[in-house]
Amino acid sequence: MKVLLHMCCGPCSIYPLKSLEKEKIEVTGFFYRHNIHPFSECIKRETTLMEYAENKGIKVIYQKSYELESFIQAVVFREKDRCRFCYYDRLNSAAKIARRGEFDAFSSTLLYSRFQNHDLINAIGESIGKEQGVPFLYKDFRSGWKEGIEESKRLKMYRQQYCGCIYSEKERFYRACR
Repeated sequence: MKVLLHMCCGPCSIYPLKSLEKEKIEVTGFFYRHNIHPFSECIKRETTLMEYAENKGIKVIYQKSYELESFIQAVVFREKDRCRFCYYDRLNSAAKIARRGEFDAFSSTLLYSRFQNHDLINAIGESIGKEQGVPFLYKDFRSGWKEGIEESKRLKMYRQQYCGCIYSEKERFYRACR
């Protein structure tokens, strides 16, 4: 089976890759960058993923553009529902690439995080899969949460402290100041 795996960062890729490799699934990664703010944070995450993927021998497709404005314009006045849009945009982008690349399925490292809404991700992924003609592969990678964290620390990987968008960045720093 050939799967395109949306990868949000290097540390979150560790356990999903290990899990999929155990199942003999051939993985190609996809790094989506439009939601990550600021651009310097995007580059840190991308560089960390590049280094990890190179060391693991994993092929990754990297977006060339950085359309933060489009992300913000799509979310403005709907900030409380921003994650739904963000999940949709990232998974839809992955599904389109998976269809063009003739992958058997697509998935996401979002499914590794204890902080993401798995039910919503799965529902959106399945819907997009039907629209795009490429099945969404749901895997609950949360059982490897601690293992992935420990491995990323052992590898001295850059570990971000917020999901990625400008809103999650604000929440992180604003809470710390209160």
